[in-house]
Amino acid sequence: MHLLYDRPVAHEGRGHRKVYRGQSATGRHRSFPLSNYQDLIIQRLKREGGSDFPWPSLGFGRDKLRGTFKPVWLYNSSGFVLGGDVVTYCEVFDFSTNAWRYVVPASPYPINAYHKPVYLDGSLYWLTECDPPMVLSFDLHTETFQVICKAPFAHPPDPRHITMCILHNRLSLSERKDLTQVIWSFDSSHKTWKTLCSFDLNPTFSWICQEEVASLLPIAILDKGQLLLQGRGSMNPLLIHVLHNTSYDLFCRPKIPSGSVYYFESLFSAFSNSLI
Repeated sequence: MHLLYDRPVAHEGRGHRKVYRGQSATGRHRSFPLSNYQDLIIQRLKREGGSDFPWPSLGFGRDKLRGTFKPVWLYNSSGFVLGGDVVTYCEVFDFSTNAWRYVVPASPYPINAYHKPVYLDGSLYWLTECDPPMVLSFDLHTETFQVICKAPFAHPPDPRHITMCILHNRLSLSERKDLTQVIWSFDSSHKTWKTLCSFDLNPTFSWICQEEVASLLPIAILDKGQLLLQGRGSMNPLLIHVLHNTSYDLFCRPKIPSGSVYYFESLFSAFSNSLI
């Protein structure tokens, strides 16, 4: 199963792009309509003619109790609503009605729109723009938001210096400080962060531009202490970092500009034909 979506564009005749949910085993797919957020993006692109602003990413996860899947948009009002305090809006797609609906109340804090939400054990997670940043969860069954904890670092000078991921089935955060990147793993039982590893970024400049300011995205921890990493640019390669000897190897390099493809083992399940 995979979920794909096209970012809306403002060119004539191309403002109708939809989201697609497909089932790899059958090759079947289902499209669903634009959300209100995507309509706002289209209007902003038409008005300003550019896209020099962060694009919140679509969250996707499974309600563990009902077994249903839910696409979720969470976004800040800044950039769309003039004046006043920055608030957040949350839209959830309901496959039974084929429509988006608002969840109220939404997040109590503005989110960091530079990062993709991650899914773990029935909830989606975001980072907030607070100082220090906080980890925000959205329970896909109750559809409620909750602040889980503070991040293990202060508010970064550049929001692209931090990233969120899932490693060893645990929520993890990573921060780039100059030429070093640190990864923390969250212990949900004790509500504490533990340093998982840190690594020198200098050797990566053989494959990734040194002027790249964003932290590398940890994808997975492989066998024998190998860490799979990816640069954030559309042409950046996948790298394997061997933790015990600090070496790096090139895993693969895209031939054309492309985005990331993420694998969520916890989302694998059989789909009923009625949803496709």
